[in-house]
Amino acid sequence: MALALTVGVFGALVIFHAAYSTIQYKSLLKITEEEFSAPPFNVVIELFVGLVLCFWAALTVPGKFLSIHPQSDENRLLLF
Repeated sequence: MALALTVGVFGALVIFHAAYSTIQYKSLLKITEEEFSAPPFNVVIELFVGLVLCFWAALTVPGKFLSIHPQSDENRLLLF
């Protein structure tokens, strides 16, 4: 679980870095007076990698899924 949480945090940092790189790229285009059509290819790849890491962490961090059926033994509450 600690590995998945670390990977998730790293994925979020990669996504934030991609956003920061896009903002820097847009400010550079303002200085050179060019139009913004799309972010650079390396930023798109970085965003995709960060998204995959976050998805993987989101699917592995919660752990074992429990049954939602009302007659399941996992949902029984034992008082004694």
